[in-house]
Amino acid sequence: MTVRVLLRHYGFATAYLAGVVAAGLAYTRLDPHAQARLIAWASTNVANLEHEPVGPLLVSAFVTSGFFAAWPALIAPAVFGANRALGNTRTALVCLAGHVIGSLVSEGILAYRIDVGQLAAANRHISDVGPSYVVLSAIVIALICGGWLVRALAAADLVVLVFPGQIFGGLSQLDVAAVGHLTAALTAAAATALILSRQSRNGSRNRSHKPNQNQNQHQNDRVSGGYVTDAHPDQVGDRGGAGT
Repeated sequence: MTVRVLLRHYGFATAYLAGVVAAGLAYTRLDPHAQARLIAWASTNVANLEHEPVGPLLVSAFVTSGFFAAWPALIAPAVFGANRALGNTRTALVCLAGHVIGSLVSEGILAYRIDVGQLAAANRHISDVGPSYVVLSAIVIALICGGWLVRALAAADLVVLVFPGQIFGGLSQLDVAAVGHLTAALTAAAATALILSRQSRNGSRNRSHKPNQNQNQHQNDRVSGGYVTDAHPDQVGDRGGAGT
């Protein structure tokens, strides 16, 4: 029963955390040459996105080349808090959008800069893996939708990523990671706001229908004689007030 409740309320968070942990453990068991090949294939760099985008876009969110112990500690409060606040499907979609759009925008800017000669062609093959876009997207969800405890934990995560993690470092120089993190955060904020707006409209629509339903029931009761007889004489009828 506990497992069913966990999966119902935190299915996406549980699956994602388990995937990152499993990928990290598998990575540590590879020899250095195999590790390098995995990172090269999973990186969402320009070269890979031009030839095989789907695999790297999915796998890169689970693979990291360092700080294995730190990532589960950062993932758990952010993603579980977001999952609780927004639900499994919506949290997964927002985090996926943040990761994919963050990767495409940052690497697209890099590709343009390479094409116009601002950067060397070797930058087409940079290493670009890790769960940070997903985690940052979850932090945004938690800050917008969560309760006070969820927001506090998400804020602590954000402080760790911004200051020791330097996720926005080099933004003024259009650093790939910094641009990707900013894009992921903005995407998650926009997607979450859209979801909340639709929920609000649906709630307002449902509330506006209730008075109409009550009015229809009121009219049906009058037609079907549903009113209780009064105790006073009718205007036209019996003096004893037996009319409906």
